[in-house]
Amino acid sequence: MMDIRLGLTFDDCLLIPNKSPISSRRDVNCSSALTPKITLKLPIISANMDTVTESDMAISMAKEGGLGIIHRFMSIQQEVEEVLKVKRHESYVVEEPFTLMLNGYTVKDAKNMMAKNKITGILIVDNNKRLVGILTARDVVLESLDQKLSAVMTPRSKIITIKQGTTINEAERILKKYKIEKLPIVDENDKVVGLITSRDILKSLEYPNAMKDKKGRLMVGAAIGVRGDYFERVQELVKAHVDILVVDIAHGHSDHTMETIKKIKKKFPDMEIVAGNVATPEGVGDLIKAGADSLKIGVGPGSMCTTRIITGCGYPQLSAIMECSKTAKKFNIPIIADGGIRYSGDVVKALGAGASTVMIGSLLAGTDESPGMTMIRNGRKYKISRGMASLGANMSKRKSEGVSSSDFGLQEYVAEGVEALVPYRGKVSEILTQFLGGLKSGMSYCGAINIKELHKKARFIQITNAGLKESFPHDVEVL
Repeated sequence: MMDIRLGLTFDDCLLIPNKSPISSRRDVNCSSALTPKITLKLPIISANMDTVTESDMAISMAKEGGLGIIHRFMSIQQEVEEVLKVKRHESYVVEEPFTLMLNGYTVKDAKNMMAKNKITGILIVDNNKRLVGILTARDVVLESLDQKLSAVMTPRSKIITIKQGTTINEAERILKKYKIEKLPIVDENDKVVGLITSRDILKSLEYPNAMKDKKGRLMVGAAIGVRGDYFERVQELVKAHVDILVVDIAHGHSDHTMETIKKIKKKFPDMEIVAGNVATPEGVGDLIKAGADSLKIGVGPGSMCTTRIITGCGYPQLSAIMECSKTAKKFNIPIIADGGIRYSGDVVKALGAGASTVMIGSLLAGTDESPGMTMIRNGRKYKISRGMASLGANMSKRKSEGVSSSDFGLQEYVAEGVEALVPYRGKVSEILTQFLGGLKSGMSYCGAINIKELHKKARFIQITNAGLKESFPHDVEVL
């Protein structure tokens, strides 16, 4: 007779409280490894869904110490532009500042560039890229659109600059001394090679936990597939200085996935790769051997995923995390719990079961920063979200690949996701603050001062439906 094992998910278990040496949850350290080389200060990642993560979400996630993964359901150029928006949002030095040529452009062009890229200043250069002026939003606000740039810009003779190699501390001193907001960096030939802004320095002070690369730019990941022009996408994303690539496949334990990982690692050995999704120790082992630096664990637990219903395949999420983490630890590779998170307590359970980080989708889809459409229904505000195996998501993907709707066989496609309304939830930072508070409290109950201790000290007990009911408010009317 076939051996059928018991699989458990978050609602089936509780963490058992331990004796705790922690006097305050403020003492708890929630930083955790995303890959062996990258440690997040907040172990939460926004899902690579087209109604969850584009540049606005990725920027907010990185500022709070987490990470956003730009979805791939767009053209290569569009995905690259989303990554660049994140990388240019702030940095110690803007290495490729926005510029316009002095001749041939007008105030209209400057305003369009500022609006498109959400910037407040543009450096004006000549044909040899030498600095000839600077233009700010204040310079053009009341000017006619056909006005020449030379008539409204601040000329080179009045611009304070610094040379290559100037330290950040010295640049900050100059910004303060002359009460200026932008400090161009030029070489010995007066060619523009960078820009430092007071805004970026202030952002560093405002968001001390922000995830940044070595050059002070916010970190960001991007998703890729395994078919078609995926490798061209990889090459362009690497040029855009993406920090992590996510090989995004619903059934990650496949030859396609492993071949893709190997090909990327051969060309770009230093690029960090997250692969998935898988739900078995065998899948974890095979993808790690192929070169994956982190694994996404979860087949079917997402709130808008119907894979388990349509295909009959899947694995209860808590058990999947527990079993996959045992194999991953043998290789010293972190895993990501992807899907099924509804409460901050689920984050604690997922990390306690062996995950190093968690990926969240629908809970973030209702925030201001998500790209989903907003609507009002019965007097309440919602945002539209969808699973990435839904019909609508796949039609969008085909469109981005240049496939016409007439060539997309609707009758042949079997959706494994749904489109749904999610409640409006305000700003991402507010959601993350609540989750961080719950995580720290949960870790203190377990007596764990950090995630590694949580992995060692977490103990679970299986509960009944009555135990689950008891866990929620009961026998009262909640205000």
